[in-house]
Amino acid sequence: MQDQPNVAILSMDEMSLYFQATLTRVRSPVGQTPIVRVCPQRDPIHFYGALNVCIGHEVAVTALEQTTEVTADFIRLLLVLYSTQPILLLLGRAPWHHGPAIDQLLEENPRLELMYFPPACPDLNPQEYIWQQARDAVSHNHDYPHFDDLITDFEDFLLDTPFQSNFMQHYDPPVNTDIFI
Repeated sequence: MQDQPNVAILSMDEMSLYFQATLTRVRSPVGQTPIVRVCPQRDPIHFYGALNVCIGHEVAVTALEQTTEVTADFIRLLLVLYSTQPILLLLGRAPWHHGPAIDQLLEENPRLELMYFPPACPDLNPQEYIWQQARDAVSHNHDYPHFDDLITDFEDFLLDTPFQSNFMQHYDPPVNTDIFI
């Protein structure tokens, strides 16, 4: 991948969204306690997301489950969206990131390379910060009356927001230094 300057570097992850609001601190006028809707529904919708760490573009889709096959389908979508570029896909070590479907996908697509983050290091994955921004903007302390509306707004936020990532400044090798001469 190093000899291919137009490589798309994507950071991928999954998260689960529940209708039950996640709580965070909020400010409110004295005597006007915020009301947070409590819902007993615990059925989640899962999001697969990939951040292009060079340009801040996010690709996100919903899924009913997190499996190796669904993961392979999401990676196929990335291959279609980045059809003219080699892809370096950075991802965690979830069980559904491995298996026969992923192995077959790698075999069929030589322009795809996977690189796994170290174990127990979610803070290295830029996609984790995208999930946090979406939760802060949409789902923390929400008062949506319908789960479908929450899902739509969450997905719209992910797809419509240009995200800043300092991943490349952090981990890209320096250029124009004496080491490379």
